[in-house]
Amino acid sequence: MTTRISRDALAARIAADIPEGSYVNLGIGAPTLVANFLPADQEIILHTENGLLGMGPAPAADAVDPDLINAGKQAVTALEGAAYFHHADSFGMMRGGHLDVCVLGAFQVSQHGDLANWSTGAPGAIPAVGGAMDLAIGARSVYVMTDLLTRTGEPKIVAACTYPLTGVRCVTRVYTDHAVLDVTPDGLAVRETFGDTTVAWLAEVTGLTLLDATGTDASEVA
Repeated sequence: MTTRISRDALAARIAADIPEGSYVNLGIGAPTLVANFLPADQEIILHTENGLLGMGPAPAADAVDPDLINAGKQAVTALEGAAYFHHADSFGMMRGGHLDVCVLGAFQVSQHGDLANWSTGAPGAIPAVGGAMDLAIGARSVYVMTDLLTRTGEPKIVAACTYPLTGVRCVTRVYTDHAVLDVTPDGLAVRETFGDTTVAWLAEVTGLTLLDATGTDASEVA
């Protein structure tokens, strides 16, 4: 097994890629960590679909307001100038193309940018689509934050999703604990690897042809 980076390190890596001035939604789960690593000297405005624009990082343990939560029911803070609004208005922002970036978790991402992140389809699985479908098609850039492999070693980046889809060809970039990959018209391009991870290893574990930044097949490059 090659080097993995931590969830916090990956969240910091994603935060570094969000342009200043962006309006951003962070999906439930690991993507919420991104809020803790946004640069303090830049204005990046966080949106949560339960009705808050101007969300801040998680509060200190002694400063939790039980009425101030994100869509995942986690305690958050509100920055100066934050706005509260109706759930329907919040979804209007999402569907209307008003968000620059969303960061979502995933069960699977296909080589074409299809996203499956709300159900494994397993018997008894609790579906949790939430606002993911609206974000996947409404945000201008869709970043996925996920582990490269499942706990049983199955790749989450696949040729075609086998789980129920959230959105079709909607993913812009995939951030995993081993590498960052861009979805391009010609396939998945490896933007960056972490530690001793190689493109050849990524190609081996995913079974996919991977491109380098120039669009050349880089799957055999060590």
